[in-house]
Amino acid sequence: MNFAEAADGTELAWTSQGEGEPMLLIAGQATAMDGWGPTAALQSRYYRVIRFDHRGIGRSGKGDAERYTTRLFAQDAVAVLDAAGVDLAHVYGHSMGGRIGQWLAIDAPQKVRTLILAATSGGKRPGLGTQPDSAALEALVSGDMARLEPLFFGAEWARNNPQATHTFFNSPASAWAKARHFKASREHDAWNDLGSIQAPTLILHGTEDALAPLPNALQLREHIRGSVLVRVPRAGHGLHLDHPETVEWIRQFIDRKSR
Repeated sequence: MNFAEAADGTELAWTSQGEGEPMLLIAGQATAMDGWGPTAALQSRYYRVIRFDHRGIGRSGKGDAERYTTRLFAQDAVAVLDAAGVDLAHVYGHSMGGRIGQWLAIDAPQKVRTLILAATSGGKRPGLGTQPDSAALEALVSGDMARLEPLFFGAEWARNNPQATHTFFNSPASAWAKARHFKASREHDAWNDLGSIQAPTLILHGTEDALAPLPNALQLREHIRGSVLVRVPRAGHGLHLDHPETVEWIRQFIDRKSR
């Protein structure tokens, strides 16, 4: 385990596995680096995979409660890349991690070689069908694994991968940190800045995602010039884990954009 120092002195735990071009994995809301589970292992066959715990989560420090925003978390990501000695990386963000990835590509474009956004959003867009329904939102706020699991994963995958499922939903995080992550994610709004993203961008989105409905992906595709949208049939919010075929799709996208 390694530690990077954020601009405000907060310690950020990070790790690296595999060889090749660097790929930074940015986890979702209140999710530790361990939540990437088998996806990190699969990606490390092709890339040097770097993961980290967000501030307030896992082995990272808490920092100032008033500073929890997705834009600040992007600065944390830059600190991790710097600590890992990485000047340029493929950036793969899931859910809130995708929101953070957007700011990383906007504010530190020199760090982002390609951008992969999974099950995410540019922020609230009232009236466009981008918001979760009340039942999905209540399940998210509850933190109840039994209620959340069907929103994220297919039943068969969850049944066959109990350890990965348990790890994903049980990241070490206090109620204090979870509340601040939830607020940071809900207040994210990058729509007016997405047009400045220059990195080749792949958008992966499940057709059955109740937490970030598909119109979010359609809007992202419209706002990020030249981006590619792949709709994943019958996938929910956790497609980065229960649809391992996306690993190969990402590799093909990166190979194509690296020519």
